[in-house]
Amino acid sequence: MSNGNTIVLVGNVTRDPELRFTPSGQPTTTFGLAVNRRWQNRQTQEWEEATSFFDVVCWRELAENASESLRRGARVIVTGRLEQRSWETADNEKRSKVEVVADELGPSLRWASAVVTKNERKGPGEGGGGRSSAPPARSSAPEPEAPYASYDEEPF
Repeated sequence: MSNGNTIVLVGNVTRDPELRFTPSGQPTTTFGLAVNRRWQNRQTQEWEEATSFFDVVCWRELAENASESLRRGARVIVTGRLEQRSWETADNEKRSKVEVVADELGPSLRWASAVVTKNERKGPGEGGGGRSSAPPARSSAPEPEAPYASYDEEPF
C-alpha cells in the first residue's frame, strides 16, 4: 500500500455483502458503505451532516471472510485503494465508476464488541482459498489468552 493511493474509511455497511466467483473461480465480494461526516456551522452554530456512499470490492480470502462476517448496518473500518473501472453497456454507452478495493477490513469497536476467529491456513495447492472447509471447533468454556512473547509477533 505504498503507491500513494491509500484510503481509510469508517462507515456502515448499506447492503449485505454479495459473494460471487470469477470464471476462473476467484472469489469476490461487493458491499456498500455509507460514511457520515458531521460538523458545526460556524455562522449558525447548527450541526450539519453529509453522507458519502462507496462501493467496496474484496478479493480472495478477504472476500469470503467479508461475506461470512458482515451484514447490513455493521460499522467497519476499510483500508484499501481507489480504482476506476470502465465498461460499455449493451447500448454502446460508456460507463465508469470509482470503487474502493479493500486490502483490510475490520469491525469498528467504538460502539460494539467483536469476537475474532482465526481461519485455518492452507498451503499452496490445497484449494479452498485459504479457508477451512470445516467450521472451527468450539468449546463451551473460553480459552485463556496466551501472553505475547514479544510485541514484534503477531497476536495469532
